[in-house]
Amino acid sequence: MRPPTDPDLITLHAAAVALARSMRGEPDARRFVEGLSPHLRDVIPHDRLLLIREDETPVPSPASWLTLPLEGVDRAIGSLAIAASAPATYTEAHATTARRIAEMLGPLVENMVLLQKERDRRRRMAVLPEVSRVIAGSLDVRNIFQELGAAVRTVLDFDLMLVRPIGASGTLQRSVLLVGDVPADLQPERRLEDYSFGARLAAKEIVLLGDARRELDQSFPGDRAALERGVRSVIVAPLVFGDTLGGVLAFAKHDPDWFDEGDAEVVSGIAAQVVVALQHQRLSEEQQRVAAAEQHSRWLERRVERLRGALAERYGFDSIMGRSGAIREALDQAALVAGQETTVLLTGESGTGKELVARAIHYASRRSDGPFVAVNCAALPETLAESELFGHERGAFTGADRLKRGRFEVAAGGTLFLDEIGDLTPSVQAKLLRVLQERQYERVGGTTSLRADVRLVTATNRDLEHLVEAGTFRADLYYRLAVFGIHLPALREREGDVLVLAEYFLRTLGERMGRRQSRLSDQARQLLLAHTWPGNIRELQNAIERALIAADGRVISPAHLGIAEHVPLATGLSSGAPIAAGSVLTSQPLAVVEKQAVAEALRHAKGNKTRAAAALGLSRGAFYRRLERFGFGSPHD
Repeated sequence: MRPPTDPDLITLHAAAVALARSMRGEPDARRFVEGLSPHLRDVIPHDRLLLIREDETPVPSPASWLTLPLEGVDRAIGSLAIAASAPATYTEAHATTARRIAEMLGPLVENMVLLQKERDRRRRMAVLPEVSRVIAGSLDVRNIFQELGAAVRTVLDFDLMLVRPIGASGTLQRSVLLVGDVPADLQPERRLEDYSFGARLAAKEIVLLGDARRELDQSFPGDRAALERGVRSVIVAPLVFGDTLGGVLAFAKHDPDWFDEGDAEVVSGIAAQVVVALQHQRLSEEQQRVAAAEQHSRWLERRVERLRGALAERYGFDSIMGRSGAIREALDQAALVAGQETTVLLTGESGTGKELVARAIHYASRRSDGPFVAVNCAALPETLAESELFGHERGAFTGADRLKRGRFEVAAGGTLFLDEIGDLTPSVQAKLLRVLQERQYERVGGTTSLRADVRLVTATNRDLEHLVEAGTFRADLYYRLAVFGIHLPALREREGDVLVLAEYFLRTLGERMGRRQSRLSDQARQLLLAHTWPGNIRELQNAIERALIAADGRVISPAHLGIAEHVPLATGLSSGAPIAAGSVLTSQPLAVVEKQAVAEALRHAKGNKTRAAAALGLSRGAFYRRLERFGFGSPHD
């Protein structure tokens, strides 16, 4: 062998530099080393010139070979292998020359390796714009995850790609974002602690496993499940939302040493894009929820407006039936005071519609958007009246196991209607007086003052002035309540309103009960006019409802009304006998009216007693007793 001279090494170096420049567009360290073979044969005889990377296993030894370490600037790159097929080819001089050549080529090979890595990195990272394009195609990652997997696979081959979110409990949830060969039902919820690398994920580090069989620990349930599925190579990237670990993006392969640091860098970039996509999805879902809530809110507002209109229509002054001067005067007074905050006292007999007028005042007031709360003071137990009206604190008395809001508190912003105000006990009267004077009160057992933000309307069927004189009702409270008094007339005082109300109840109750065809007979109308109505409107409504049931869709006769016992009866007519139908004249005694009704029924039935009894709504026995009483002959004639 001719010993190499410095010019030989200079020539070899120049050839190496020229070759490296020619490969700048497609750097490949292995081809670079192999391409130097023709320039090296004059210096060292050989058949093959090889680059063995740091992480590669040396090739089987040929007959003769030299292996020289290749050192870069600050790290080992691999080895330069010079091989010959003939045995005993190389001497110590060859080894010395080969070491000088390796020292010269080391930096060049290192540069070529770095260029090759950078080229591969750029090629891999070039997938990120495609990932962005795919992700931008939908605000729902579930719709594009398969397409995303196809885009990633062009630079990162995998058997499984999945996203597992971390739930509120801190556990990895079942994945709905999955590309690969593992069904979702094999993904039970896991804790990070179930994996040997869980602490690294919790620290927001990316995890790269070259060979799961070597690096995982089967004592961890998560590791054991991965090994049972045949996973060998793994990359797991944390999905970080702000400062919070919100999930993981994982890639797996059934082959060992499949992924490298370059792949991990690509996965880190993909994970950042997935985080953005998931944030956009959550924002979109939140916007959809907000939009749906706003739409529902607008629907509720429209519905509230419709209901408010319906309530105002149902409970407004125009809805109160009546044409008589007495009721119109009372309603005019109520409408006049409705727009004020003045306390109103409604007086009148039971059943005259005091609560109906109180509601009309509320819905015509500035407080119509607030609640209307009605309380029957006569129904309040004496021991609980204060608690019902003003509420109580927990532990205020035996059985008060929780705080209770009183009616004044419930009615805040609206109207509180106290019916039968004359039945309040003296102690409650005193507390009510304080509320009216100071507009404040305390719950039973409490010390905190609450503001009484209510408009008070009260009602009574008793003579409060007489109760004041008798000493059972406080005079100062009475004067506070009676700032604006309205007297509602009894039905008997409302000339012309009985039939108006009867027809109204007949129509509204008939629709509700499916008796739309029912109508009042002339005799029934006359009886309605003749009755004194001690129960007022409530009694009239009950009479019409009873008649609709009894008549069963037919013409309503006086007997169906069931009000005979309330009419002053003529001598000789038992108080328990039902009234007969006929042409009732209010100026005639009831016995005369009943006799005329029986005679008219017989005339229309052409003497057929069974048909006459049916027309009057009477049983045959009751009809026959009337025949005998009024002298129409024997029932069997």
